Amino acid sequence: MQVREQAVVVGRRACVDAGLQFLDESVALSRTRFARNSNGQLQFLRDYHFEFSDTGDNRRPGVIRMLGEHVEWIGLDGEWQPGRTASVSRLRD
Repeated sequence: MQVREQAVVVGRRACVDAGLQFLDESVALSRTRFARNSNGQLQFLRDYHFEFSDTGDNRRPGVIRMLGEHVEWIGLDGEWQPGRTASVSRLRD
């Protein structure tokens, strides 16, 4: 549950940084598997999906990937602003 709460905070921060609205104040676990961290230890690799809006009238998909308790990357739907990719890679706390 603590990792999910961290994903909510990270999603909210990424949206604020990109000038977007983080919708529903929640994330949903969509995929879980094992992966090795930089020390070679097995940890849970989790994908959390959320939605954001750039206009207040639409819903766009976003994904947060967590390895253990650390953020691996955040992906925001690139269509929210034409010509610009809105994904953040390797965001660390």
